[in-house]
Amino acid sequence: MKDIFEKIYNIPGPLGQYRRNADGYFMFPKLEGEIKPTMRFNGKDVLVWSLNNYLGLANDPEVRETDAQAAKDWGLAYPMGARMMSGDSSYHIELENRLAAFESKPACYLLNYGYQGMVSIIDVLCTRFDVIVYDSESHACIMDGVFLHKAKGGKSFVFPHNDIERCAKMLRMAESYIEKEGGKGGILVVTEGVFGMAGDMGALDKIAALKKDYQFRLLVDDAHGFGTMGATGAGTGEHFGCQDEVDVYFATFAKSMASIGAFVASSSEVVDHLRYNMRSQIFAKSLPMPIVIGAMKRLELLKRGECRKKLWEIANAMQQGLREKGLDIGNTQSCVTPVYFQGDPGIACNIVVDLRENYGIFCSVVVYPVVPKEVLMLRIIPTAAHSLADVERTVNVFSEIKKNLEAGKYPNEVPMVNLRK
Repeated sequence: MKDIFEKIYNIPGPLGQYRRNADGYFMFPKLEGEIKPTMRFNGKDVLVWSLNNYLGLANDPEVRETDAQAAKDWGLAYPMGARMMSGDSSYHIELENRLAAFESKPACYLLNYGYQGMVSIIDVLCTRFDVIVYDSESHACIMDGVFLHKAKGGKSFVFPHNDIERCAKMLRMAESYIEKEGGKGGILVVTEGVFGMAGDMGALDKIAALKKDYQFRLLVDDAHGFGTMGATGAGTGEHFGCQDEVDVYFATFAKSMASIGAFVASSSEVVDHLRYNMRSQIFAKSLPMPIVIGAMKRLELLKRGECRKKLWEIANAMQQGLREKGLDIGNTQSCVTPVYFQGDPGIACNIVVDLRENYGIFCSVVVYPVVPKEVLMLRIIPTAAHSLADVERTVNVFSEIKKNLEAGKYPNEVPMVNLRK
């Protein structure tokens, strides 16, 4: 018999393999100071493009005042217990009603966290007789929901990213499987509104159009679309004009709202079923009151639209500027702005060190297994808090990085920059 910890010593995992050279610098970095475009990293001021603060609400004066007052009035303990037992409040219900109305859905349910929320939604909606059809580039939380479904004996089919013909083929296969198994199950299609790495949108309108020929329900994870996409910021379904065809709409507070928590919106029957069956919520403490009250203020500011307009001004300027300099930003259709290079992880690490130490630019680096081998991605997250001067500076720096890479400046050796204390 082996020691259960043996694999920890010998098999670090797909990301853990980088720990020795990456911990505290490339992974688990510490950004310090006030949340704003310029923060402190490794003892230096850096222009930051990696914060999930799309609408710039993290340090908005109205938000900060609301958060502080709510913490003073309620503390972080209230309400005590899980919502089903002793943790409900009129404020939680009010926020749910506001979110449901904003998303044009009959009902809404607050969730403590986005990741665990999506896993649990899939778990509750699907029995072992049901079949899940999902996009191949779905977020890890969707994948974990699918894995849990399969662990219960359920079936799933995956289609290549945004490939509608293959999606239709998977639907046909799902129908055949259900018929062969006695017709006891149904089909849930799962995709994202905005894919958070590449920045392209899920083909929601085309998937929804498949309902003419196939019977299924559509679940959309719109973590990156909520607050940024659509005429009012209601998300990717609004952008495509197919929100009515989205049967279950999910989003988090962690991106546009710069907070914590999530929500799911659907019919009253579906939401009630989730409320009474989501184990991750039934057995978890209710969202603290300051987060709930703060979320209502954030939703109010989101609906005003000024911050979304500023976000898109910055994002459009960034993407246009990068393209004009000959940089590859892929097929992004959202504010998420990836910059692609070719090379090995060692080269990527040296590019990042150059960016942070010599140019004062901080953004996230993404390497295999998140992206294919020999693909390097530097991921830029524009926000409404940035300025056009920030954009101009960054575009010029990335143009220099491109020239440095083409000149062979960056060695394929991972530098030793472990700062973990």
